[in-house]
Amino acid sequence: MAANFWTSSHFKQLMDLEEVDVVQPLDKERGITLEDFKLIKSHIANYIARLAQNVKVRQRVVATAITYMRRVYARRSMTECDPRLVAPTCLYLAAKVEESTVQARHLVFYIKKLYSDEKYRFEVRDILEMEMKILEALNYYLVVFHPYQALPQLLQDAGMNDAMLVTWAIVNDTYKMDLILIYPPHLIALACIYIASVQKNKENTVWFEELQVDMNVVKNMAMEILDFYDGHKLITDDNVNAALNKLSK
Repeated sequence: MAANFWTSSHFKQLMDLEEVDVVQPLDKERGITLEDFKLIKSHIANYIARLAQNVKVRQRVVATAITYMRRVYARRSMTECDPRLVAPTCLYLAAKVEESTVQARHLVFYIKKLYSDEKYRFEVRDILEMEMKILEALNYYLVVFHPYQALPQLLQDAGMNDAMLVTWAIVNDTYKMDLILIYPPHLIALACIYIASVQKNKENTVWFEELQVDMNVVKNMAMEILDFYDGHKLITDDNVNAALNKLSK
């Protein structure tokens, strides 16, 4: 894996928001709106996390799997790549890349255990076939840098070691959004620390200024995360199923 984010394929693949929030033509034909698109991606991120809890892999594997999923849908339609199959396949691939191998048959077992809906019924061969489609969609670029890597040192420098748990939880929640496709991971970490600073009434203005980063970007990202928390309550099973059913027409 590349040791330096700035020379990595991850950095070279960062996108603008306008490139990420695009519903593919095939999905538009099925009636998928931008809101449906975001809703399904958020659901699939949760789906990956639920599967990961059962097969017991590290949070880093979950984060990598969700990043792959979001990269895939920046390039491929949900009509072509069924989200219900992309989720376990991205987890399967991420587990291999992050050296925490999970057997495909275990994923098949837990999918059947977690979801009674026949549309979630897949076999090992389905995951292996989808893996090839995902690798192609990713252009075989599998390196992912995460905010977790910078977080401990940044919190220590900010004198906020006591905020590790709350900040880590906020970082986890950023994977329910597309931030990892748009911003360098250390800036995502800083936005999460900024939110934690406000929550804990910790005055860190001078520290942030000394970092020589664009604070407008950090603050805007923090607002985006907080807006997501407000809107997240609108994500219900009925809304998700209604969106997914459009893909099945």
